[in-house]
Amino acid sequence: MTDGETGKLFRLAYAPGVTPAKWVNVWTERLPDVPITLLAAPAAEVVRLLRDGGADAGFVRLPVDRDGLSVIPLYVETTVVVVPKDHAVAAADEVSVADLTDEDVFHPLDDTIEWTDRPGLPAFTRPATTAEAIELVAAGSGLLLVPQSLARLHHRRDLTYRPVTDVPQSQVALAWPTDATTDLVEDFIGVVRGRTVNSSRGRAAAAPTEKPAPRQARKPAQKGSGRKAVPASRKGKGKRPR
Repeated sequence: MTDGETGKLFRLAYAPGVTPAKWVNVWTERLPDVPITLLAAPAAEVVRLLRDGGADAGFVRLPVDRDGLSVIPLYVETTVVVVPKDHAVAAADEVSVADLTDEDVFHPLDDTIEWTDRPGLPAFTRPATTAEAIELVAAGSGLLLVPQSLARLHHRRDLTYRPVTDVPQSQVALAWPTDATTDLVEDFIGVVRGRTVNSSRGRAAAAPTEKPAPRQARKPAQKGSGRKAVPASRKGKGKRPR
């Protein structure tokens, strides 16, 4: 860390369902003098925070408007359907879109999955948030499709979820303003990408010192000539008398 970084703060925003703890732990070990502040925000608000300078980097759910942003896709989540525990879907290990054809499915306004055709039938209302949709599912008013991490985040004892095999999935990515790619941002990119402590900063390393060219090995004497090498002291002398 440079002297200019001492006393600085790194602000990390993240969308619901994303768990940044493992990366934060590595950060605090490697840069103990740079505190990291976590900013939980609705998925649609993370990008706004980045553009407005409210966060240095953030975990977003794709797709997002990438104008002015650098984005590193990280992982894809399984899409699941959240149902009451006594629902028929709960008896299966996994379901397909065909299994949901006659079901009322909620589509909350904060949905993060990019749909072309939504499964099932439109429910009677569009809840403002996933949390509100979960409450309606618990009341038996319909079902809900979400990334698996959101189903875990909103876990209830009276609900369960099952993977849906043939629907779009949600992808989580790290994003930051391209014009604000600071050294600390590079540090965090290194942490997320799993670089070792020696390479985690992602900054240009100094050119290695040139090593001297290795010595060329002496060629061994040719075999099969039937003659031994003559010492230099005996060169030019006559033959010994018999």
